[in-house]
Amino acid sequence: MTRMDKPRIGLLGTGPWAERTHAPALAAHSGIEFSGVWGRRPEAAAALAAAHGTAAHSGEAGLDVLFAASDAVAFALPPDVQAPLAARAAAAGCHLIMDKPVATTVAGARAVADAAALAGVESVVFCTLRFAPETARWVAEQTDRGGWFTAHAQWLGGLFSPGSDSPFADSPWRREKGGLWDVGPHALSALIPLLGDVTDVLAARVEPDLTHLVLRHVSGAASTAALSLSAPHASAGTALELRGEHGTATLPQNWGDPVDSFTAAVDALLEAMRTGQPHACDVRFGLRLTEILAAAEAQLTAGTRGAAGAPGVGAPGVGEEPERKPVG
Repeated sequence: MTRMDKPRIGLLGTGPWAERTHAPALAAHSGIEFSGVWGRRPEAAAALAAAHGTAAHSGEAGLDVLFAASDAVAFALPPDVQAPLAARAAAAGCHLIMDKPVATTVAGARAVADAAALAGVESVVFCTLRFAPETARWVAEQTDRGGWFTAHAQWLGGLFSPGSDSPFADSPWRREKGGLWDVGPHALSALIPLLGDVTDVLAARVEPDLTHLVLRHVSGAASTAALSLSAPHASAGTALELRGEHGTATLPQNWGDPVDSFTAAVDALLEAMRTGQPHACDVRFGLRLTEILAAAEAQLTAGTRGAAGAPGVGAPGVGEEPERKPVG
């Protein structure tokens, strides 16, 4: 049973994201007990746990011990490692704070969503700009205004450009999956609340890692997104511009401290746990992001146009009406 006086939250993962963001936020949060760290490398788990005064766990047995000692668990793991462990945590009765993307396969993401629903646990997917104060406020304000005709998003990172010293450049899954899967969820996490669910996607890729998406939304609006982790450093950056009946609006550039943003995600999970009301960025939303990205990836592989509502199944040809599938 969840101890709502001071819920216990554990952490799975010991990499740079866990070390710099998740663990400091959990350790400093006055409303929770940081119940432990699990890592695939015992020495890394021990070091991170010692730095924050909590217990270290590793191996299969360590997972079960941490789940039993926690009301919720946070994940800082590669997506396709995260997904099966999150389903296992949900089955053990733990609420979930997951990183984006939830998984890079629809089956993997759906398994987590189904496990969370079956267990009746709450979830939050840490899409950073939806929890950073300024960007979260902007998305809410522009969503309320409505009347948007089109949007253009650019998420251009320099992670894999020459001279990069980012610790995330050593991430095998990012190198394999590229900007579509790493920064694509950021773009979609804003475009969907602003313009409505995605009903159709056109995708094109320029090597080595620059993907362009053209999206149709249920509102009738259209958007585009340019996604990369290999942009030259001088051109790297993030931008989102809306155009509509109110003129134009641009996403604030100040995303603040990631530790503060993750703290807001923890607070959002605690509120969902307290009220039983799902958060807008829950695992079902994470599943929807995976469906859309998987539809784009399948199209890039096959060279055909795909319906975002039914990735990989009966993709319509040009001029056919795609299935419209709402979020959640």
